[in-house]
Amino acid sequence: MKVTVFGAGAIGGYLAAKLAMAGRIDLSIVARGAHLEAIKANGLRLIEDGQDMSVPVRAAATAEVLGVQDYVVLALKAHSLTLALDQIAPLLGDHTAVVTMQNGVPWWYFHGVGGSLEGTRLNAVDRGGAIWQRIGPQRVIGSVVYPAVEVDAPGLIHHVDGKRFSLGEPSGERSERVTLLAEEMVKAGLQVPVRDDIRSEIWVKLWGNLSFNPISALTGSTLAAIVADESTRMLARTMMLEAQAIGESLGVRFPIAVDRRIKGAGDVGEHKTSMLQDLERGRSMEIDALVTAVQELGRLTDRPTPTIDAVLALLRRLAVERGCYG
Repeated sequence: MKVTVFGAGAIGGYLAAKLAMAGRIDLSIVARGAHLEAIKANGLRLIEDGQDMSVPVRAAATAEVLGVQDYVVLALKAHSLTLALDQIAPLLGDHTAVVTMQNGVPWWYFHGVGGSLEGTRLNAVDRGGAIWQRIGPQRVIGSVVYPAVEVDAPGLIHHVDGKRFSLGEPSGERSERVTLLAEEMVKAGLQVPVRDDIRSEIWVKLWGNLSFNPISALTGSTLAAIVADESTRMLARTMMLEAQAIGESLGVRFPIAVDRRIKGAGDVGEHKTSMLQDLERGRSMEIDALVTAVQELGRLTDRPTPTIDAVLALLRRLAVERGCYG
């Protein structure tokens, strides 16, 4: 089995390290800069459960030298995907599966859903349909990523918590390709349930991301602080309820109540969301996949999103002023 992890940052690096240590597949990674040079020189290091381990991994700056793969794992952020299409292309053959590990609403969302929205391209995450055309939704295996992982230094991945990567075909079928990949990931020490409704699981994670990430970025507050404050907690709840109405109109099942989901976020503690961390570090923020796409889905389903609209307007303005959106 030939697998390339494209984008070996925190999540991609963690997955690559685990697969490489298992030693069962032909693994490659595409990385860049100091991260790439460190991996070439010293292997990919992983700190997990108090152990500091290093494993050699085939690493390349471009995909052209790697050739066609059986699986390509896209572990870069959603807003980086369009710019990477030319680099991804050499990895794709007639039967290559592409595993999407981005947060937020995926570009392939309306592939295989049937009904009047079948084949709809979402402008917020795939402007002009370039990703849909170049990668092709038929290649996709959906994923929801849960591990908390950090890049402590170039070539050094620090696993903090969690080992679950949910996988699922957009069609809901338990195909051979998703089953085989899940089996290899499990043998590498990961928890990999195969879902028959990956979209509902995407929404449950998105539910918190679309509310807590923007509020955190706008206020500089941690999850615990947002939930402890009645005003910001209710703001998050209102955004989540607007999103829930959209999701349910699309057939999504929310298996937990909104207040339980909010409590779960608060229980994480004094944690800065990824969006706040990106803002503080001057990096491009995941606004469109997490928030703008939900607004777009509201327009498509005729569900009002007044609170999401207001928060999104403030968030975009802040990101533009800080050079973190574009």
